[in-house]
Amino acid sequence: MRRAVPYRRVILGLVAGLMAAFLLGVAVGAVWIPPIETIRLIAWKLGLTARPEDVSRATEVIVFQLRLPRVLLAAIVGGALAASGAVFQGLFRNPLADPAIIGVSSGAALGAVLVIVTVGAGSLGAFAVPLAAFVGAIATAFVVYRLARIGPAVQVATLLLAGIAIAAVISSFMSLVMSFSGEEIRDIYAWLLGGLVAQGWRSVEIVSPVVILGVAGAWLVAHELNLISLGEERAAQLGVELDRLKRTSIAVGALLAAAAVSVAGVIGFVGLMTPHLLRLVIGSDHRRLVPASVLGGAILLILADLIARTVVAPSELPVGVVTALIGGPFFIYLLRREGRKAGARV
Repeated sequence: MRRAVPYRRVILGLVAGLMAAFLLGVAVGAVWIPPIETIRLIAWKLGLTARPEDVSRATEVIVFQLRLPRVLLAAIVGGALAASGAVFQGLFRNPLADPAIIGVSSGAALGAVLVIVTVGAGSLGAFAVPLAAFVGAIATAFVVYRLARIGPAVQVATLLLAGIAIAAVISSFMSLVMSFSGEEIRDIYAWLLGGLVAQGWRSVEIVSPVVILGVAGAWLVAHELNLISLGEERAAQLGVELDRLKRTSIAVGALLAAAAVSVAGVIGFVGLMTPHLLRLVIGSDHRRLVPASVLGGAILLILADLIARTVVAPSELPVGVVTALIGGPFFIYLLRREGRKAGARV
């Protein structure tokens, strides 16, 4: 059996990795900005030092108006998606689960597409698209839960099937809407492929409190997610209120995914890869897995966004394409790995 790496060592490594990814994300671009200059500028903004006079105003503008908010938003979105994935994987007791499993991402996409088609992505749409995506994601989670409730209880398998069905219906309806979208089709595809272009401090300010609330909720249900991994019957014997746990877990996971998708579009595989890989390293205790997933997801999306904006510079790739290129092979590996495990147990 694989021996878990000491948790403190993993957390320290993730914190160091996040700091390195953060500084690299701010440094790399059309203009190279040495990390020491970024550190000095941030220290000045925090009131810790005087303004470094040898750092140009142009560098200050690039750091604070362009790169810093984008890197921070990538960290927030990546952490939210990874925490959401950890919650759903714990609830469904399935390492292949992610935020899209109950149709949350599809609901967000539908809300955004409807606003882009009816209002446009500019002017009012700049505020309406994230709001519609958020509402669409939360509403979809609610509908899936209500559909899965048969009698006095909600079965995890029924939740999964309801989510798959609703996601398929939404996808079909969205394709129908897109067929009549006309000139807005470019904006729709840009949003569906995911990206952090043209996002500024306003997006960071709006989404941060929601993500903090969601991560706190994920940590609060972590112990009960550990118990439900023993099976629903055993968890109930240990005092877990199963229906309340399912409602809370779905609400927390949907809230985190909705917040991320509302500002960055549909970005896949972060919520699948991050908690699964960390579970192999630190074990399945969700009280440890949730904080580690937040850090790991932040690192992953910062680096993915860095690749997206530099590999074909001066053009940019959608960050969702980069995560898919990384996550697709990883997903296939997981499928084969789980298949081999199942074959070994037969």
